Amino acid sequence: MYLPAIFKGMVITFSHIFKKRPTINYPEKKRPFSPVFRGLQILNRDEEGREKCTACGLCAVACPAEAITMEAAERQPGEEHLYKEEKYAAKYEINMLRCIFCGFCEEACPKDAIYLSETFAPSNFQRKGFIYGKDDLLIPHPVNEPEAFAKARGSRARHPEGHGNEH
Repeated sequence: MYLPAIFKGMVITFSHIFKKRPTINYPEKKRPFSPVFRGLQILNRDEEGREKCTACGLCAVACPAEAITMEAAERQPGEEHLYKEEKYAAKYEINMLRCIFCGFCEEACPKDAIYLSETFAPSNFQRKGFIYGKDDLLIPHPVNEPEAFAKARGSRARHPEGHGNEH
């Protein structure tokens, strides 16, 4: 009486044994991301290594989750090699627990100072570990650390106008 149903269930079960597994063994293999993937935010530098952010606050205003906070400061004489503009972000923080990775901060920035990279936010055990400061977000120096700079830029190095998904 139940034998046809049991046999049918066993056929379905055994057919799944020979199908390709959707699971990826993460540390050994990495899943390819979409070209429009929005990951961790990066604060950009220019070719000379100066910070591009002018602390205009447009990214913080555009953020629907209110995850970005910043404090502006004036560039002092002798700091021209550190900051591109006269005004810079003395404090820049992103609360990754609030961030929804929408990309509005990237679109709002008139100086191309912030962009969403191709890496995702790592896990952490403490809430304070998810609040990324300026030192955590700033891209490596292009002159002093060219390999780390190229790795952090990802596909932006190949497509300077964006992530390569503009048509």
